[in-house]
Amino acid sequence: HGQVDMRRGFYDRNRVPVVHGHARFVDPHTVEVETDSGARPRLRAGGFVIATGSRPYRPPDVDFNHPRVFDSDTILGLDHTPNTVTIYGAGVVGCEYASIFRGLEVKVNLVNNREKLLAFLDDEIIDALSYHLRDQGVVIRHNETYERIEPQDDGVIVHLKSGKKIKSDALLWANGRTGNTQELGLDTLGITANSRGQIEVDEFYRTRVHPHVYAVGDVVGYPSLASAAYDQGRFAAEHLLTGQCDTHLIKDIPTGIYTNPEVSSIGRTELELTRDGVPYEVGHALFRSLARAQLTGYRVGMLKLLFHRETLQLLGIHCFGDQAAEIVHIGQAIMAQTGEANSLRYFINTTFNYPTMAEAYRVAALNGINRLF
Repeated sequence: HGQVDMRRGFYDRNRVPVVHGHARFVDPHTVEVETDSGARPRLRAGGFVIATGSRPYRPPDVDFNHPRVFDSDTILGLDHTPNTVTIYGAGVVGCEYASIFRGLEVKVNLVNNREKLLAFLDDEIIDALSYHLRDQGVVIRHNETYERIEPQDDGVIVHLKSGKKIKSDALLWANGRTGNTQELGLDTLGITANSRGQIEVDEFYRTRVHPHVYAVGDVVGYPSLASAAYDQGRFAAEHLLTGQCDTHLIKDIPTGIYTNPEVSSIGRTELELTRDGVPYEVGHALFRSLARAQLTGYRVGMLKLLFHRETLQLLGIHCFGDQAAEIVHIGQAIMAQTGEANSLRYFINTTFNYPTMAEAYRVAALNGINRLF
């Protein structure tokens, strides 16, 4: 609510009119807005930015009208705490909700249709997250696919193709998202969304058919992060207004995953570097050895730096534990530098406040440099 109120204030101060309702294109330069009052004003413009976001994917064979079946949006309206919950889908959303429910002392079954959690992360981080979720009591089932979902009056049974049956008080479906492009009138523009409801755009976020119609955020797919969407919107607006834009999303975008422990990373993983034959080395800093972590009591976690053995260039930063999504930004600033400015030596030769979590960079850098000799 605070974010919504703040942005409403921005629009008011800058005299930007906001029309509430469901909009659809009626021609390439006109949208019709169906408002709550029943009025249908038509708005004409020389340019448009589609920023309609995404919603949880709902397979047609799952009854989301049943009071015990939820998606990641409707679960927020839960008016009681169930004793057990099954989460189908172990992506970022599924893992985050698994942590939330365990924090509420709910018994959690986390069903993953892949062989490991969050495969885009570094293997060491994946292993650590899996260990700590299990240590907290989450039951993780890998390589499982549902056969059917059977809602009942007293619970929901998930029938798996492996023959297993999992019954719990509630089911949280967290398996994918779909772009909000339905009923936008895109067919009027000759624009076709893909099977996930996403719109294809060029490097300036222009749609392929009409260069005056832009799309940004989740509705264009990867990276599907609010942080990236903020920048995409600015870039699209600059190009729409000036006809040019010299800035683009940076290559390495940080990920922040708000599980317990928190996870954040940027850059390349060990698996990728090994696959590409890059001579790298690793520097570790365990949180339990940091004075700040010892003082706060949040000792679970680690900062891991991957760097080139010869140039000492930072190649990847992987962190889990308290404040991980904040800590990663320090390394991000150095990784973004060019030439010799991107070097592990920055962390070796820089004095950090003591006690802080940022000191983990000094510890990890020294740990890494010692592996070279």
